[in-house]
Amino acid sequence: MDTSIHQNGTGMPASHRYSVMVGDKEFIFETGKLAEQAGGAVSLRVGDTLVFATATMSSAAREGIDFFPLSVDYEERLYAAGRIPGSFMRREGRPSEAAILISRVTDRPLRPLFPKDLRNEVQVIITPLSHDQENHADILSINAASAALMISDIPWGGPIGAVRVGLIDGEFVLNPTISQMEDSALDLRMAGTDEAVIMVEAGANEVDEETMVRALSFGHEHLKTLVAIQRQMAAEIGKPKRAYEPAKVDAALVSQVQERVAGEVARIVANLQDRAERNAALDELRERVLAEYESTLLESEEVAFSLRDVREALDETYRREVRRRILEDGIRPDGRDYTTIRPLSAEVGVVPRVHGSGLFKRGQTQVLSICTLGTPRDSQPLDGLYPEDTKRFMHHYNFPPYSTGETWFLRGPKRREIGHGALAETALRPMIPDEDVFPYTIRVVSEVMSSNGSTSMASVCGSTLALMDAGVPILRPVAGIAMGLIKEGERYAVLTDIQGMEDHLGDMDFKVAGTERGITALQMDIKIAGVSDDIMRQALAQARDARLQILKVMTDVLPAPREEMSPYAPRIETLQINTEKIGTIIGPGGKTIRSIQDKTNTKIDISEDGTVFIASTDGPSADRARDMILALVEEPELGRIYTGRVTRVEAYGAFVELLPGHDGLVPISQLSDHHIERTEDEVHVGDEIMVMITDIDPAGKIRLSRQAVLEGWTLEEARAADPRIGSGGGSRGGGRGERGGRGGRGGGHRSGDRSERRGGGGGYRGPRD
Repeated sequence: MDTSIHQNGTGMPASHRYSVMVGDKEFIFETGKLAEQAGGAVSLRVGDTLVFATATMSSAAREGIDFFPLSVDYEERLYAAGRIPGSFMRREGRPSEAAILISRVTDRPLRPLFPKDLRNEVQVIITPLSHDQENHADILSINAASAALMISDIPWGGPIGAVRVGLIDGEFVLNPTISQMEDSALDLRMAGTDEAVIMVEAGANEVDEETMVRALSFGHEHLKTLVAIQRQMAAEIGKPKRAYEPAKVDAALVSQVQERVAGEVARIVANLQDRAERNAALDELRERVLAEYESTLLESEEVAFSLRDVREALDETYRREVRRRILEDGIRPDGRDYTTIRPLSAEVGVVPRVHGSGLFKRGQTQVLSICTLGTPRDSQPLDGLYPEDTKRFMHHYNFPPYSTGETWFLRGPKRREIGHGALAETALRPMIPDEDVFPYTIRVVSEVMSSNGSTSMASVCGSTLALMDAGVPILRPVAGIAMGLIKEGERYAVLTDIQGMEDHLGDMDFKVAGTERGITALQMDIKIAGVSDDIMRQALAQARDARLQILKVMTDVLPAPREEMSPYAPRIETLQINTEKIGTIIGPGGKTIRSIQDKTNTKIDISEDGTVFIASTDGPSADRARDMILALVEEPELGRIYTGRVTRVEAYGAFVELLPGHDGLVPISQLSDHHIERTEDEVHVGDEIMVMITDIDPAGKIRLSRQAVLEGWTLEEARAADPRIGSGGGSRGGGRGERGGRGGRGGGHRSGDRSERRGGGGGYRGPRD
C-alpha cells in the first residue's frame, strides 16, 4: 500500500492519495481535491478508468416513514469515453440500462450495513469521469462508494471490497479486462466484508457448483485488500460519524402487543397454510388490535404511542413466529419442508400469431413469456460507455400491479423490472445461438401474471419455453429457482423455492439459473452481514436439485426447439458479397436497396463484413431478392453460359448485357451455327439469347459466343473456333468496330464474387426489372 499527500500552489485543496495492488492492477484512491462540501468524496482509478463517488446525508430524519431512504445513482457521462450523446439534445437524459444496473449492483452491498433505525436521507452518487474501454467501471463504482462512505460523517458498518472474477482456460482471473472477458466462461462480481460475502452477481457459461464456490472463495480472499486500504483511509482522514435521531421503538409497547397476539398469530401460522386465508385472518386480527389501541388513545391523553407502532409490533410478532417455526419445527408457512418445490406447470403456444410463447407456473407465481424474431436492423443500439454498440438478444420483464392484486400508476419500467429482466437475459444468453447460425434479432418479453416469489426465475423458465416454441435453436433449456435463508445466531435453514413472505421475512434471496450442465446466472441479495462458504455451498446444491426438477417439467411439454418457425415469423437468408460491392447494392441514397425491398416485400440488411441478410415472410420473395442482389454483385466467369439481353446491333456483331453493368460482344462469326450475312438476320435489340464467355481481357472486355452454346462446345472448343482467340490475340486485338462498340460499358473490375447458382441447359437467368 502507498499513501501520499499532494500539495499544489494553485489554490486547490490538498489531495490524499492511497494506492494498493489488487492482483496485477493498481487501485488508486484519491480524496480532498474535489467536492469538499459533500459528506465524503473519493475518486478511484484503475488504468485510465476513473470514477468519482460522493456520499451525503441530510441533516434531519425524514418524518413519517418506516424505512431507510437511501438512493444510489450511477450517473453515466459519455465524455468519459470521448463521445457525444446521440440524442437530439446532445446531452445525457434518463439513465441507460447499463447505468441502472451499475446503480443496483452498487446499492445492494451498501444497504445492509446501514443502521436499521436510520431515517435520514442518504444519497450516493457515482460519476465515471474517464473510461479506457478496458477496465470495468462497475467494480470501481462499488469500491469508490464504499470509500466515500467510510471517510464521510455518515454512520455505516463498512467498509466493503468488490472484485470481478473471470474463468479463462480453466484458471481464475482477478478483475479481467473487457477484452479478456470475451474468453471468460465466468463473469462473477462480488462484494463483501472481511468476514463474509454480501453481494453476488454472476453470469456464466454452464459453470458447475463447486467451481462457483471456489470462485467465490478466490474473490473473497482478494477483496480483503480493498477493505484494508479503506480502513486505513477512515482512520487517517475520516470524519467523525454524525449523531442521528434513531427511529423510536417503544419496547414496552412492542412487548405488550406481542404478548397480546402471540398465541393467535401462532395459531394462524400453524393452521392456515393457504395464503389468502392466512392473510385474511391476519388482517382481521390486525384490525381488531388496532381498534383496541385506538380506543385507548382516544380515552387517555397521557398515552404516548402511535398506531403505526402497534402495526409494526404486530408485524414483528408475525415475523418472529414464522422464523421460529421454520427453524425449530422445520415447517414453512405453506406446510412445506426446506427443499420441496411448489406445484409446477408449463405450456407453450398459448398466444396466437406471435412467433413463440411460453407459460410457466410455480405455486402462485405465473409468468407469460412472448418471443419475437426480427432482422439485424431490429437489434438494440447502445449509446453507453462500453465498447458494444448493439445487442441482438433482449429480455424485458414487466411487473404489472394486477400480479399482486394491487393498483398503482404505470410510468414505465422501474429499476427492479430492469434488473430482473437483465438477470433473466444473463441466464439465457449463453444458450442463444450465434448470429452465423441463427441470424435473427431476438426479443423476449416476460409478463408477470401472478406474483408470490421469484418472478425473475419464473421468467427464465417461461422465456426458455417461448424461445423453443419460436424455433430458436437454443443449445439447452434453462431454468431458475430462488433460494432463501433464515438465520438466527449459528442456526440456519436454507429454503428452496421461497415465496413472497419468506423473501420478505427472511435473510437472503439467492437466485440461481442454469442448464442441466451448470450455472448460467446467479444473484444474491442479503439483509444480514454476510453468509459463509458452507451456506453458499448448501444453497447451490439445493438449487441444482430444484433446477433439474423444473427442467424435467419443461422438457416434458416441449423436449426441444421446434423444427419449424411460426408462419408469422420472418425468414432470413444470408449471403456473402465482396465488401466493395456494398455500395452497388445500396445505390445512390439507398435507391437500389429500397427498390429491391419494395419489389420483393422483404427487408434487407448489410453488415460491414459483406454479409447480406434478407428477411421475408415467404420463401419465393426471399429467393427473388437474393437473385436480384446476386445479379448486382456477380462477376462474369470465363466459360460460363448466361442468358443475356441484346442491347445493340452492329455490322460486326451484337452487344449483350449479361449482368447489370456487364456486357460483351458476340462477333458475327460466333452468332449462329451457320453462316449469316447480317447481324440483324439473327438477332434484334431486346432479344434474349444464350451465350458463353470465351474471353475476358485484362481491360475487362468480354468476348462471347452464341455458336458455342448452339453447338454444345466446351470452352476450349469455343476458343479454338474463334480466330481472334485461337490466334492468341484474344479480344485485346479487336478491330476498330469492336473498340467503338464497347460504348463505355466495360465489364468492370473482377472482385471474385460469383453466384453458386448454375443454370442447367439454360444457364443462369438473372431477374428482369
